[in-house]
Amino acid sequence: MSQLNLKPIERVKTISKKDFIEKYVKTQTPVVVEKLTEDWPAYEKWNLNYIREIAGDKIVPLYDDRPVRAEDGFNQAHAEMKMKDYIDLLEKEPTNYRIFLYNIMQEVPTLKNDFKWPNIGLRLIKQLPMLFFGGENSKVFMHFDIDYSNILHFHFHGKKRCIIFPPEQSKYMYKVPHSLICREDIDFDNPDFEKFPALKQAQGYICDLNHGEMMYMPEGYWHYMKYLTPSFSMSLRALPRNPKFLLKAIYNVAIMRHFDNFMRKRKGQAWIDEKNERAITDTHKNLGIK
Repeated sequence: MSQLNLKPIERVKTISKKDFIEKYVKTQTPVVVEKLTEDWPAYEKWNLNYIREIAGDKIVPLYDDRPVRAEDGFNQAHAEMKMKDYIDLLEKEPTNYRIFLYNIMQEVPTLKNDFKWPNIGLRLIKQLPMLFFGGENSKVFMHFDIDYSNILHFHFHGKKRCIIFPPEQSKYMYKVPHSLICREDIDFDNPDFEKFPALKQAQGYICDLNHGEMMYMPEGYWHYMKYLTPSFSMSLRALPRNPKFLLKAIYNVAIMRHFDNFMRKRKGQAWIDEKNERAITDTHKNLGIK
């Protein structure tokens, strides 16, 4: 991890709406706000025991770190389990199983009373927020979001490491064509610079999030997440302000993912293998790497 060109994300205890917009949103610079949630009921209540008590019988979708396969659907879960059994697993031993984009508040509406929509200057999308859970050392592969949103990422019950890169670093990231990910065999904790030399040129950020802290991640940022302890997070979103990113978001949702699904059905695993190969050849060709 120390080999990557990363600098710590700036931290502040609190911040005004004006300063947040001027210093971070307008400049598209990430920041961690440490005390934004201290007046939320969630700050005291949200831990794994609480989630087990109020949502223990809910069946939740689980994802692991297996590579994308042609037969997998878009965001198709790899397994299912009752929430209480999943939390028992998290507390018992390290596991690769994660909960990804789970709309728990639709099934447990009382959770909506535990957080507040921050008055921080972003026009947040007022849909029910999604939650993300992970066990010790589980990882979320490097990717960027399909809608290029500005993200307020809140973390609870434990510690999580975030490595992020601005969208202008995409040329170094070995992006897989027609997708939102880079090569899945890149280990961002210990990258292989002989196989992936372009990564040496990428410049990004790193932070460890603790309970109640919020990371602002600007629109279109690449992000890799590693749960250092069993824990969970919540994201609130705002549409991209940059018209270029808004157009890319529309393209991703309306065209790109449908084209990719069509090609998976038509060519099968050969399509996945072809894209992974192009992630290397296209990157090296564009950067003049031999």
